[in-house]
Amino acid sequence: MKKLLVVVLVVMLSVSGTAFAASYGVAGCGLGGTLIGDKPGAVQLVATFLNYALCANQTFGITSGTLGCGSGILKAKNERLNEFVVANMDNLAKDISLGRGETLDAFGELMQVPSSERTAFNAKLQSNFAKIFTSENVVLADVLDNVVTVTAN
Repeated sequence: MKKLLVVVLVVMLSVSGTAFAASYGVAGCGLGGTLIGDKPGAVQLVATFLNYALCANQTFGITSGTLGCGSGILKAKNERLNEFVVANMDNLAKDISLGRGETLDAFGELMQVPSSERTAFNAKLQSNFAKIFTSENVVLADVLDNVVTVTAN
């Protein structure tokens, strides 16, 4: 479940990181590309150092969609999860209340819960149904936030 929190944190960072999107030079996207941009010449070596040698932030930027690296893998997965929950809210609520079902299985897969932990994940959601679906008019963001809160404990 700690992986889930890391995924959520990275997704939140990817949304906020789009404000730093910038044109980058031959060093590519990342911290160096964001700070130095597309200035020509030897300064691109500094940008490369910042991208690769400084905590491999270019890899993080590509995965999360931050540091000028586009939309990111995790952001795309998050959008897929949002679309799924919106389209299947009633079925998801039903399956969570039962602790099983196709919609819950698909939700667990989109949440990247390993197969070996899926039964415990489903049981945790079932036992916390009232904390996840807090009212008849609960909205997508609240459902997802509540799932993260429930599964983090």
